[in-house]
Amino acid sequence: MALKSFIHVHPDSHFPIQNLPYGAFKTHSTTLPRLGVAIGDYVLDLSEIAKSGLFNSPLLAGSDCFLQPTLNKFLAMGRPAWKEAPTEPALRDNMELRQKALVPMSEVEMVLPMEIGDYTDFFSSMHHAKNCGTIFIGPKNPISPNWFRLPIAYHGRASSVVISGTDIIRPRGQGHPTGNSTPYFGPSLKLDFELEMATIVGPGNELGKTIDVNEAADHIFGVVLMNDWSARDIQAWEYVPLGPFLGKSFGIGTLKGPPNTRRNIETVQHTRVRHILISDTHTLALSTTISPWIVTLDALQPFACDAPKQDPPPLPYLAEKISKNYDIALEVASSSLTDIYPI
Repeated sequence: MALKSFIHVHPDSHFPIQNLPYGAFKTHSTTLPRLGVAIGDYVLDLSEIAKSGLFNSPLLAGSDCFLQPTLNKFLAMGRPAWKEAPTEPALRDNMELRQKALVPMSEVEMVLPMEIGDYTDFFSSMHHAKNCGTIFIGPKNPISPNWFRLPIAYHGRASSVVISGTDIIRPRGQGHPTGNSTPYFGPSLKLDFELEMATIVGPGNELGKTIDVNEAADHIFGVVLMNDWSARDIQAWEYVPLGPFLGKSFGIGTLKGPPNTRRNIETVQHTRVRHILISDTHTLALSTTISPWIVTLDALQPFACDAPKQDPPPLPYLAEKISKNYDIALEVASSSLTDIYPI
């Protein structure tokens, strides 16, 4: 039986009943963020649901996880609690609670949904590895042999992860010297971004204890869209021998002005998965910018597909019993104040 919502949702909505993403928001009448779930043109205020006692399942009953300003406490509770979170049908018949809990999306300001303690940037596909390798190594042998054997990644600066819509000044730094000249110093001359998807991890592991690769999905709450901004001239000069530093982690500390004050250039991203659409619009914010809504892994399960065959096969500790990806098409467009240019 198809899922149906008692809340009217337009057929073209980004957030039908099949896709109920989590986020954090503020309204004009509140200073502290509240947690919510998007549905149609509304945000369901989870703090109101929690205070009403509708979360009466074993793990969520009595918990204050939805009274927090971020999702961290809820995420740390793990998949058993995540599966209990959908609200009870009692909301449908409680008009007073519906009026308090359903906030029009046009009246909210989205904020970063969690405190980010760490983030890791992976070479997650052959196309990505080849493109980056061509930039930094050259086209002859752009992919390092270790890429075929193990996950390749680096840890970034968590404080540079900001919500879409944040305006940030173009970074300044050193560029590679030409010939015997001194290094260039000034605003970056080679800025780009990579459209990516980022996974949001819930429970971690104890120090010294491993997580079986076949149990990894139990630790992943959901995904967001991410723009990974890079100052390539700064990065190319600094990354040897220890990897990226300021060329990949600029943002906090250079924030200027309130959001949405300089929209000369925008990127518009759409992740369309049949009838699920994750949408993100933001200014040219030079940092690591993420979309405000976390789409749960459960919402993407209908769109799972076989992963590409690994050749050579992975070592036993990295071998999955079931190896799958998700069939998600990403679109990018750059726009001026009057025109949109698909890329």
